Amino acid sequence: MVFYMPGRVETPQADGAGLLPRQIVAELDRFIVGQSRAKRAVAIALRNRMRRRKLPPEVAEEVMPKNILMIGPTGVGKTEIARRLARLVGSPFLKVEASKFTEVGYVGRDVESMVRDLVEVALDMARQERREQVKGDAKRAAERQLVDLLVAQGASAPRTADGSALQRDDRPSADLRRSVVERELESGALEERMVELDVSSPAPAAFKIFSQAGMEELDMNLRDMLPGLFQGKSRRSRMTVREAREVLCREEEEKLVDPDQIAREALRRVEQEGILFIDELDKVAGREGGHGPDVSREGVQRDLLPIVEGTLVHTKYGMVRTDHVLFIAAGAFHVSKPSDLIPELQGRFPIRVELESLGRDELVRILTEPESSLVRQYQSLLGTEGIELEFTPDGVAAVAEVAEEVNRRTENIGARRLHTVMERVLEEVSFAGAELPQRRVIVDASYVRQRVADIASDADLSRFIL
Repeated sequence: MVFYMPGRVETPQADGAGLLPRQIVAELDRFIVGQSRAKRAVAIALRNRMRRRKLPPEVAEEVMPKNILMIGPTGVGKTEIARRLARLVGSPFLKVEASKFTEVGYVGRDVESMVRDLVEVALDMARQERREQVKGDAKRAAERQLVDLLVAQGASAPRTADGSALQRDDRPSADLRRSVVERELESGALEERMVELDVSSPAPAAFKIFSQAGMEELDMNLRDMLPGLFQGKSRRSRMTVREAREVLCREEEEKLVDPDQIAREALRRVEQEGILFIDELDKVAGREGGHGPDVSREGVQRDLLPIVEGTLVHTKYGMVRTDHVLFIAAGAFHVSKPSDLIPELQGRFPIRVELESLGRDELVRILTEPESSLVRQYQSLLGTEGIELEFTPDGVAAVAEVAEEVNRRTENIGARRLHTVMERVLEEVSFAGAELPQRRVIVDASYVRQRVADIASDADLSRFIL
């Protein structure tokens, strides 16, 4: 389960060379309760990637990542472990559901689309980083354009001592006018001045067509095929200097960002640092039945096999090799089991980790330990209306016990059950809000049982309400 802690912001490491496996696990512990075996597995995989970078090129080429298969019920932190790992080192990360893909020849998405989507993620990351690098130069160029614009439109022209405009013969030179405008612009005196600016309209969206290879959606940029036909038009717009500065800064950033360089960097990152998380792999597990909706499940596995093994995938930015992309697959495997996967695909996920179901103690920790836990969220929400919400230790334990009991008797959805129970417990308080006569509400064990006793005791009601 993920916890968002507003007090600290994750800073991606430049190269991750200083992160030891123990440090990686400690960082994951800030957001995810328990699951030490899964954390150790991903920490070792990340550290091996760092070690590979130090090898000679001919040796590094032969070192393949050890892909991981996570087995466990929903709501225990499978996805967040992979996502936090990727953020920790700034790697391109993409989560896909295996159930969305179909075998070639059936209506659905082609498995190669996951690699193309990962390239788009890496492209956005590289572009954003490059924009941060050129932000200073873009801002200075935008300021120069603003000065030219204000001078051309007659802003801040010097006046006589009595405030009247100077005669044409007495007007200062262009350099003097620019210096006056620059001083006033730097002091902030012109922020609300209205100016007219040519703003480029956004370019038309790319067309999407269906290809015969699995009916995959491909972006077709007709602007490259027919130059000038789909160019964005510019329009004259009137805005304040503050707004014009933002528009000009964005335009200057776009000019300073080389799209070819960004594309090359994105492809390199995907090939060397990319992480693909394939969820719901158990939904496509199972041998060929030859009938019904399961007819393409084994076909999806066979289509996934070359991607995981390592192949070349064609994208509109160039060819991408998947040999060194780290694949992390996950599934509950309630109905099927990992051995139901085709043997070739099983062999491509040599590391298997079973995640434990969350018990009462883990649910209590989830409710209390994080800075942005559910308890603190509700306290902050109701505090905006002057209501003091207090949870006693036995009240928190009662919420965890109800969530654990309902998970045991119905479907086990892990920590997500806490959201449902908390909403039920605090339903009346949240509804009344500022109209409550008592401004202090104490949530103890008796309060929790009173709100959920009738539902938690009835299995049928728990199934449909909790």
